[in-house]
Amino acid sequence: MNSTDAKPVRVLIYLEAFIAVVIWGAGFVFTKIALIDFSPVQIVFVRFGIGVLILGLTVFVRGEFRLPKPNEVWYLALTGFIGVTFHQWLQATGLQTAQATVTAWIVATIPIFTMILGVLFLKEKSTILSVIGTFLSAIGVLLVVSKGDLFSIISGSFGTYGDKLIMISALNWAVFSILSRSGLRKFPPALMMFYVMFFGWLMSGIWFYAAGESFNFNIPWAAPSVLSLLVLGIFGSGVAYITWYDALKEIPVSQLSVFIYIEPIITMALAVVMLNETINTATILGGIFTVVGIILVNRK
Repeated sequence: MNSTDAKPVRVLIYLEAFIAVVIWGAGFVFTKIALIDFSPVQIVFVRFGIGVLILGLTVFVRGEFRLPKPNEVWYLALTGFIGVTFHQWLQATGLQTAQATVTAWIVATIPIFTMILGVLFLKEKSTILSVIGTFLSAIGVLLVVSKGDLFSIISGSFGTYGDKLIMISALNWAVFSILSRSGLRKFPPALMMFYVMFFGWLMSGIWFYAAGESFNFNIPWAAPSVLSLLVLGIFGSGVAYITWYDALKEIPVSQLSVFIYIEPIITMALAVVMLNETINTATILGGIFTVVGIILVNRK
């Protein structure tokens, strides 16, 4: 491939990364809409059932499919529970009372939690810039969640119950990221995500039936909640993961992480238009603090 051919291919890869974060940013808004008629476990079960089908077909067509070894199954099941079943329950349940915009900015701090866990458990080195970045991001998130009333943090009355669940989900995803590193040395990224999603979906199915859940088939197929659920499954759990991992193969993680900063901006824009959420000064200022902090943590 000559240089003239390489440039369009490079642009396509960056476009795939952009598509993924736009879909994930929109996902918080569509989850809020789906919650009108569906419970959190119903959303997780349907969404990732669709995702398993799309990812499974993709890895099979690409010739990447292989069965896991017996000693790999427990690992994939654990990561599936943490990264899909538990994580998505936290987010879907949290979004019942948390604003989509607040959720997006909290989730944007995942690199901060990942850095802290890497230092504690993987003996990765930290820098002064990382410490400063962690502090700035923490201030940013607290500004967003408390809506600028930092004194409410002292009394413990800041934020909603859902905000606190979303905070736990950010830490949980960082745990999942650390746990995934060993698996990514054995599996192609898309194949590993397929198995993670598959086992996570299986466990959400057990949870679904144990809780005595059932679907209301009287909801019109054209209802906003149904269409939102289909968008979450087809695009959020299918297309976005495929395009993201395609980009991950070609772009260093340090460069790819920059695209994450776009996600909460997409959420804010859609939340204002589709959910009539209001954006105040504390949200904007907190978002700036969060982004600057994440940049400092990722800076080499």
